[in-house]
Amino acid sequence: MTPTNADHEIRIASALRELEKYGSAPCGGRSRPSPRAQAEGPCPAEGTAGPRKAADLLAGLRAHDSRLLLSERDVHRLTPAVSEWLERGVPPTAVVRVLTADLPRDPIKHPAAFLAHRLAGQLPPALPAPPSRDTPAPARADPLQNCEGCERAFRAAGPGRCRDCRARPERAA
Repeated sequence: MTPTNADHEIRIASALRELEKYGSAPCGGRSRPSPRAQAEGPCPAEGTAGPRKAADLLAGLRAHDSRLLLSERDVHRLTPAVSEWLERGVPPTAVVRVLTADLPRDPIKHPAAFLAHRLAGQLPPALPAPPSRDTPAPARADPLQNCEGCERAFRAAGPGRCRDCRARPERAA
């Protein structure tokens, strides 16, 4: 007996649920999962919140300048780039400001290419990870001391003689 399409769909849905369980995002590239995928549960709604926010941001750019009107296909293509900005901690208002500031006076022939260039060229660096509370503070350097033999400054835990004076034999007074 050969497996039917329904058997394949059940196996695929099961595999997607297992991937999701271990932290993989099987529908991360799509802004909206298919109705069947939503019904079967392999693509959670909360997993699409970031891409949906990015897509809404892109679609709303036309309110700032009518030349930035994007097709649905363009929005879908640019969504991962905007999502990357948002994941790096850039607020949505700052992303809009970067994309709409200093627009050329001439008509924009290819708004999607124009926005893709700005998103890639002005991508901010990722924020450094905050220091862990488990890591101890760096050790402080020993304070400066004056050598009792030559008055040279050197670092040591307490007063004494510098390395050069310790290496020289004591002079008889």
